[in-house]
Amino acid sequence: MHQYYLTFLAAALVIGCTACQAQTSIAPPNTCNPSNMSDTIISETARNVLGTPLQACCFEPKTGYYRDGFCHTGPDDHGVHVVCAVVTQEFLDFSKSRGNDLMTPSPWFPGLKPGDRWCLCAMRWKEAYDAGVAPPVVLESTHTNALRHVTVAQLEQHLYSTDKK
Repeated sequence: MHQYYLTFLAAALVIGCTACQAQTSIAPPNTCNPSNMSDTIISETARNVLGTPLQACCFEPKTGYYRDGFCHTGPDDHGVHVVCAVVTQEFLDFSKSRGNDLMTPSPWFPGLKPGDRWCLCAMRWKEAYDAGVAPPVVLESTHTNALRHVTVAQLEQHLYSTDKK
């Protein structure tokens, strides 16, 4: 009976991984450089702040609480990593001053540089907004749960545009 349980558990893990991989409609691009993201990658399970399917935020570096490239969230995401932002040096310095160094690489984190897209904690983005240093956001890639902490109008004030470099 013990062998049956282990076989069942292994099968459940494989099925879970397959379901997780099936959340995107096409293969991810190599980078999240906006000029290289011509293929829109959408989540089949989540919505963005515009009410449409959540689009990928970034695959290089791979972002998101679940490191799936999306600003997906769930009950174990206590930081609510749902705002897809294009980080600026000003924001990175601000975050470091608040005890969250996003620039220094570690074995499990690549370290960010200005221009990288990253799923930020909604409250950190709001804190930066209140301090006047909020980075630009990609609305199509910002999870609807961000609206529990900020308004669409606040996000729109910092809308990312490919015209900005």
